[in-house]
Amino acid sequence: MRAVVYRGVNDLRLETVPVPRIGAHELLVKVAVCGVCPTDIKKIHFGTVPPPRIFGHETAGTIVKIGGGNSSLVTRHSSLKVGDRVALHHHVPCLDCHYCRHHAFAQCETYKRTGITAGFEPAGGGYAEYVRVLPFVLPGVVKIPAKNTFEEGAMLEPVNTVLKAVKRLELLRGDTVLVAGQGPIGLMFTNILQLQGIKVLATDLLASRLKLAKKFGAHRAVLANQLSTINHQPAFDAAIIAVPSDAAVTQALQLVRGAGKVLLFAHTKRTEVRSQKSEVRKRSSGHQPSTLNYQLDLASICLDEKDLIGSYSSDFTLQREVARLVFSRRLDVRPLITHRFPLAETAAAVALATHPTESSLKIVVNVSG
Repeated sequence: MRAVVYRGVNDLRLETVPVPRIGAHELLVKVAVCGVCPTDIKKIHFGTVPPPRIFGHETAGTIVKIGGGNSSLVTRHSSLKVGDRVALHHHVPCLDCHYCRHHAFAQCETYKRTGITAGFEPAGGGYAEYVRVLPFVLPGVVKIPAKNTFEEGAMLEPVNTVLKAVKRLELLRGDTVLVAGQGPIGLMFTNILQLQGIKVLATDLLASRLKLAKKFGAHRAVLANQLSTINHQPAFDAAIIAVPSDAAVTQALQLVRGAGKVLLFAHTKRTEVRSQKSEVRKRSSGHQPSTLNYQLDLASICLDEKDLIGSYSSDFTLQREVARLVFSRRLDVRPLITHRFPLAETAAAVALATHPTESSLKIVVNVSG
């Protein structure tokens, strides 16, 4: 089969690899569509994992084989058969460890294992014609209704991450929330919040994105660099930072009212934390010391009882709710998909997602759909 193999930093190659072999209680799925996700882009650009790998985890396709020669597979969560159109979920937690008991599924060691592969070390595998679905992630498989597209199925995973983050905020109907950044993720935040009766003020650096934000339910939409001129007093119950901007975090902490929350969603690249002794040594050797990109007013967090929280990855327990939201089209994800690339042009798809244009939002790879 054809697959796009990661061979090193910024090195994606279209290759011919064996179709994955499956065992008992496993699925072989013919991939139709796979979304391009910033998580994979980070690994490709920074080489955070060793090659070779086949990336791609926002995957939808058709079950073509079930392990053991069976035509169907009944699990505790669903009944699957050959021919079913399905959306896949590559991370499922154990639901029993310390982290799972605290509902912090993304920290669970089982969750950190990837349960879908097209070969090599499991890495999602969606940039290939076929993937093997391991038994421990079968609870995350969702059937795609006949009226819905494979693209909608592939969007379940990113929508899941957004809904998980919204639930972490524990908002009340009528609350006001700032959503910084109106790319595809920011627009999903805006739409889901609006559906829950939350007033959204959306910001972005592009006027065209602000127009989209209004269509997706924003109560107000302003340019990010003009926000400080129209808000002089804390006015928000929460702020969601959907762009990796330190300045946006500082501004949001100033703009949320007492007991407000600031949620980080896009700060996924770790930075080196140097000790004070290390900085002294750098000064003595003539090197300029590193400085923080921003400062937090810790007293405002303490005295005003504000929360600074993070949300990362998805919540398997929300998968059915996410499916109802997307497949009913209450949250219509179709307008978010602006660019489609064939499998052979996956590298170009990743490049566009890395350097988006004013007209680009969600980018997908059409493998066989």
